[in-house]
Amino acid sequence: MVWYVAFGSAVGGVARFLLGTFIQQRAGGMFPVGTLTVNVTGSLLLGFILRYALGSAAISPEVRALLTTGFCGGYTTFSTFSYEAIALLEDGQHGRAGLYMALSVVLSLAACLAGVIIARELLAARVRP
Repeated sequence: MVWYVAFGSAVGGVARFLLGTFIQQRAGGMFPVGTLTVNVTGSLLLGFILRYALGSAAISPEVRALLTTGFCGGYTTFSTFSYEAIALLEDGQHGRAGLYMALSVVLSLAACLAGVIIARELLAARVRP
């Protein structure tokens, strides 16, 4: 089980680096949109995977651990979010810091809920004849 989590974490960390950097380079500016995007998409993915995996026997416990604790744990960036929020506050950018914190929490929770709903609907569609 540990190797499943380790592999997922490595892939998730690389995905976070590549996607976050790609988005931030294109967006530019002082707003950490790359980290925000990673946190929101990671929340969507985790909500979907957990709801689907727990509602179906299609995903083994090992693959679930690889995808959730491993990949999503390596992919999402709450510690980076926390540091960036503090850095914005220390730089006196209180409005940007507040916006970043509010968007990160609200959008990530909404994305997680969306993932749960999508998985629930997919599971329900599999049961229907």
